[in-house]
Amino acid sequence: MNQERLYQVLLSPHVSEKGTALAEESNQHIFKVASDATKPEVKQAVEELFKVKVEKVRMVNIKGKVKRFGGRLGKRSGLRKAYVTLVAGNDVDLAGIG
Repeated sequence: MNQERLYQVLLSPHVSEKGTALAEESNQHIFKVASDATKPEVKQAVEELFKVKVEKVRMVNIKGKVKRFGGRLGKRSGLRKAYVTLVAGNDVDLAGIG
């Protein structure tokens, strides 16, 4: 995979209470990924960008909710998340990003 695609696959880390708990307990990290990203692409992108070893990747598609905006109906955009489990002894330093 070329270098441009690596940066297109991973959009951002998904920071939440659940994500923080998963990172501390089971060495998993959550990333927002491109809608057309595959598991092997996410695995390779995380391994090359963060210099860690990935054990497995789980993908989740979240559909956008239909909400009211004033008197009109609107729809929030959906997203795709990747739960990345790292091999024991590896850790992603998200504080160094940005």
